[in-house]
Amino acid sequence: MDKHADKKLREQLVKHLKGGEAFMTVDEAVNKIEYQQLGSVPNGLPYSFYQLFYHMRLAQHDIIQFSQDPEYESPKWPEGYWPQEKAPQSPEAWQQLKEDYFRERDEFCQYLLNPANDLFEPFSFGSGQTLLREAMLIIEHNAYHNGQLLVVLRLLGLHG
Repeated sequence: MDKHADKKLREQLVKHLKGGEAFMTVDEAVNKIEYQQLGSVPNGLPYSFYQLFYHMRLAQHDIIQFSQDPEYESPKWPEGYWPQEKAPQSPEAWQQLKEDYFRERDEFCQYLLNPANDLFEPFSFGSGQTLLREAMLIIEHNAYHNGQLLVVLRLLGLHG
């Protein structure tokens, strides 16, 4: 792949990691809900807004760590990826969760934009995964759950 195409692919991946190409971004969604509503579980759903966002952050963290650290061990599925509590323990804990999610996403975007990090070379660990595959996995996973965040907002009367 020539340098121009490689640069364009990396930039497009970053656009999709940040979202907003087809629907409301995660950045916007987390600002549509008040702290007191984070633990509300709409009728018929198994999770709260907080639980979904917490899961998104943990899965994103897991994929990023896997992509960059051959010694990293993923949490046990599914209990290691979902919080037991329906709401954060404090407003500070909620703020920290958001900061961690966006900081890690931004750091991963910078990692992707660095042409020294090959998108196509299989990792020396794992079972053939590549940086491109892991970036697309985060994009797909976060888009799926961002849609669920928007459903929760709608059911709570916060998104029309």
